[in-house]
Amino acid sequence: MPGINLTLGDITQARVDAIVNAANKEMLGGGGVDGAIHRAAGPDLLAACKEVPATGGIRCPAGQARITRAGKLQARYVIHTVGPMYDIDPKPEQLLASAYHNTLQLALDHHCQSLAVPAISCGVYGYPAREAAQIALGISAGKKYRDLDIKFYLFSQIMFEVWQEVLQDT
Repeated sequence: MPGINLTLGDITQARVDAIVNAANKEMLGGGGVDGAIHRAAGPDLLAACKEVPATGGIRCPAGQARITRAGKLQARYVIHTVGPMYDIDPKPEQLLASAYHNTLQLALDHHCQSLAVPAISCGVYGYPAREAAQIALGISAGKKYRDLDIKFYLFSQIMFEVWQEVLQDT
């Protein structure tokens, strides 16, 4: 049933149409959720990422999203999106909102019904959890996305509790 759900767990184990990757601009793997997704998907995901055209090494600018095949994951697709670096990028709230909008639109464009989504930018990119949750959950609850089953996978108990509080207020 469509809606928004929160899960404390491993996004790479999600059984969904698309897993969302909090990628870097190069889309060649990295740390955190990005590294975990690449490790679980295997070399086919890296090969798929290398097929995405790059300008100056950048395959996906902040606030945008790209889609690839999912390798060994239990999903059809990986949607890569780049969130803002909170203390570095100008107008991080606009970039984060754009990342979520573009991700969800790409899912709709590819006829996805279910998504596993991480807390974009909340790791090493330093976005405050409560602010990020307000943006992510507010956008995901919009009418345009009401037919999507959106499962947010959160990486710590503290993050899960913050997002749970924000979801209850949404």
